[in-house]
Amino acid sequence: MSSDIRLAFAHPEARAEASAPTDPRDRISLRDHVVAVEIGAFQAERGHTQRVRFNVVVEVRPHTGPLEDDVDRILSYDRITEAIADELAAERLNLLETLAERVAERILKEPQAMRVFVRVEKLDRGPGALGVEIVRSRAAQPLRALDAEGEEADLHPLVVYLDNAMIDAPDLPARLDAIEAEGLPVILCVGMPPGAVVETGHPAVQRRIDLLAIEQNAWRLAARDPRCLVVSSRTEIDFAMRRGQMIVWAPSKLVLDSTDGPNGPVRESVALALWLAEHVAAARLALPEDARVPPGSRVALSVLEG
Repeated sequence: MSSDIRLAFAHPEARAEASAPTDPRDRISLRDHVVAVEIGAFQAERGHTQRVRFNVVVEVRPHTGPLEDDVDRILSYDRITEAIADELAAERLNLLETLAERVAERILKEPQAMRVFVRVEKLDRGPGALGVEIVRSRAAQPLRALDAEGEEADLHPLVVYLDNAMIDAPDLPARLDAIEAEGLPVILCVGMPPGAVVETGHPAVQRRIDLLAIEQNAWRLAARDPRCLVVSSRTEIDFAMRRGQMIVWAPSKLVLDSTDGPNGPVRESVALALWLAEHVAAARLALPEDARVPPGSRVALSVLEG
């Protein structure tokens, strides 16, 4: 059995460990938590309960000081079971997928929670367990902003990848005008700059050099239009999006700090832009017509005109 198949059927804790960076976060887990609940889309599932099993793993923010054996300083297991109970009590659901999403979203509201793995399984629908497993990251949660009525709403930006030909084109300001006219917060992404980049032969060092090269290209784009503001951290991105600013992403900080950063070479700049689009829960990713997109995108794609 391949390692991918083993991980597919392993406990979420094994999957969390396998996808952790070189400096993995602390994890807490809830195993085999079984609740009787009415759930399901089929008529045969209505009017009576069935057993549903939850397995949850939460990666938590590192502690900045001594715990002093104080339960208030940690993410309590009770908060996980309460998240499950609260979502089950909120309304009757048809889909395990909906339940898993809502439990994950509620857990990620806890200040210490950074990433969560949720597996939910029906135990009474056949000879085996039927279920779904998801992983969600705090970083990928949509930004909340006030709408025109003063109510909180999710904010989904437009992520745009510009290649070097577009950056250098005389019609760049007009292209940015058209992008801006859509009315969404805009995050511009670029790839490697034209010309040679230092080669070291050391993968980790080269990754940092390539990220810095992309950032140089981001500043080159910003120099061409005063609307373009270069930003690097998620906090800066969120702050700019709330104000509808057009920003250019400098990727080093976000990529190097992320617990679930892009796995491939950062020189694969379209894949890097796609990772950011998923990271910020973008409305869509707009790309040049000839861009090669990795399979499995969770974000809508569109083609840039011209």
